[in-house]
Amino acid sequence: MVPGQTVPPPFVRLAAHEVRWRLLSELARSDLRVRELVTLLGQPQNLVSYHLRLLRSAGLVEARRSSFDGRDSYYHLDLEQCAHAMAAAGAALHPALRLLPAEPAKAAGTSAVPSVLFMCTGNSARSPIAEALLRHRVGNRAEVTSAGSHPKTHLHPDAVRVLRQKYGIDIADQRPRRLDTMTGRRFDYVISLCDKVREVCRDFDDHPQRLHWSIPDPAAANGDNTARDSYPAFDRTAAEIDRRIRYLQPILLPTPHREVQP
Repeated sequence: MVPGQTVPPPFVRLAAHEVRWRLLSELARSDLRVRELVTLLGQPQNLVSYHLRLLRSAGLVEARRSSFDGRDSYYHLDLEQCAHAMAAAGAALHPALRLLPAEPAKAAGTSAVPSVLFMCTGNSARSPIAEALLRHRVGNRAEVTSAGSHPKTHLHPDAVRVLRQKYGIDIADQRPRRLDTMTGRRFDYVISLCDKVREVCRDFDDHPQRLHWSIPDPAAANGDNTARDSYPAFDRTAAEIDRRIRYLQPILLPTPHREVQP
């Protein structure tokens, strides 16, 4: 035990409240709007908003204006910050309880290979970046593809460039795909990275897990041009998508639980 530690760490105090724990749990799965959280929790909007403000003040949750409706916002759980906060809480109780990063998931033998579809509007930046990064991390342990509701004619040059320079991935020969070409394919997870496509995307017959990552279009930051100064926005977008994919991996490919031997 850490000498002189008389007050629970901030994360413990925040997460111990039932409403805040449920908010953390829902946002750990998907980015959501306040009205969606109100429905899921069955609590008044003013109460949900109050607890969201506390979580935002602690740096655990952040909000972004919806690119579909600027009057609305999506709330996102910063899993990286949560991991640091939980690690600090464990270490505050006893040094042996300091959390360590999870080991990469390994192939699960005879288990079915999970299938993932990433979606955005143009399928020229965010969703192909996500497709490439997940495939790069898991190889053939998952089936991964991407598509757009209104695909562009080609990938954005800076999407190609950031993947090649920062991650050693070459997608120069890939072309945007139409979302309707995915009809009839089975997916375990459908992940939207664009607020607009989330609103227009149809339901899938096989009822996959629907997740949403509210990520701004990096091309829009510079008027959707291909100028060299648009690259930093793509760099930031790829880094955020890669962080989210690292936390998606244990969901797609759970590490088998090991019993502690007496």
